[in-house]
Amino acid sequence: MVYMDLRHLGWGSFFTEQFAPYTDTGCIPGRVAAEHKTGYVIYTGYGELRATVAGAVRYRASDRSDFPVVGDWVAVKSLAEGDTGVIQAILPRKNSLSRKIPGKETEQQFIAANIDTVFWVSSLNRIFNLRRMERFLIMAYESGAHPAIILNKADLCDDVETRLEEVIAIAPGIPVHVTSAILGTGLDSLIPYITDGKTAVFLGLSGVGKSTIINRLAGENIQKVNEIRPDDDRGRHTTAVRSLIPLPMGGCIIDSPGIRELQLWESRESFHDAFSDIESLALNCRFTDCRHEAEPGCAVKKAIVDGLIDQARFGNYMKMRRESDRLERQKDMRVEIEHRRKTKAFFRQIKRDQKMFFSDK
Repeated sequence: MVYMDLRHLGWGSFFTEQFAPYTDTGCIPGRVAAEHKTGYVIYTGYGELRATVAGAVRYRASDRSDFPVVGDWVAVKSLAEGDTGVIQAILPRKNSLSRKIPGKETEQQFIAANIDTVFWVSSLNRIFNLRRMERFLIMAYESGAHPAIILNKADLCDDVETRLEEVIAIAPGIPVHVTSAILGTGLDSLIPYITDGKTAVFLGLSGVGKSTIINRLAGENIQKVNEIRPDDDRGRHTTAVRSLIPLPMGGCIIDSPGIRELQLWESRESFHDAFSDIESLALNCRFTDCRHEAEPGCAVKKAIVDGLIDQARFGNYMKMRRESDRLERQKDMRVEIEHRRKTKAFFRQIKRDQKMFFSDK
């Protein structure tokens, strides 16, 4: 095995403290680098392990959040072969990035854990989309990591300054970096985010250039790059699985497959961060429960008429608020259904116990 310095992977005092209960159990600390159908790839101080989850971890799991995700730190026990192991526990996470799984199911999907920066990579060609960036910002704020935006393919855009101004307008205070991964320009501005021990996750649609950026930062062709389709500027899924990639400067990048849907999971707490202009104005509405539709004295509607708020931005805000409200109702219903299931199972077990008790008399 090749020795790996855990500090470069993000190990610090927080995880040292969390690992203390496992120091005398034969376990070693490791970080989840990739997840596959048959198990996990774990980076440890002694090199790379292929690992599965212990039966006890599976037994205690109540949903997907109780299983390892890329970026997690785990207590893993190495087997005799030396390059395989068993994950005995997941250390508490500093933070995590998640979304609602695509489709109609009400379930949370974790994308990455223990991250410092969440990058949204957007190309400056035809798939540039401000409304999608607004949705990303809510998800990033909810994760607890710092959001940042990369506007890539500047070499394919004739009016970079205008688009840069549009992004700054919807993301005040958020770092925005203009790059051309093909030409290698603007990438130096990303290095401070991935210095020793730091972790950044890259999100974006297929074809926006995430893999090319990562290859440039890594100094080698780690990620496969496909040509984009000429008819719509979209790319095929170049990255097949999420993976944690150590970089020469000491930090790590988490790459992920292109995201087609950004369905929010936890979002209500982060609306004020992503839409502070609209939410601040709403405090001046005549009615505290103003829906910003046809109510008199609506400060938000007045701001739209006065040109202070973009109509499309407001429409996206209202769309995501309705989506968030609907999801909360679905989650409440899911909790109620699970409660009823457990209650029925409890009373069924009581009846079985009573039947066995009296049959023994």
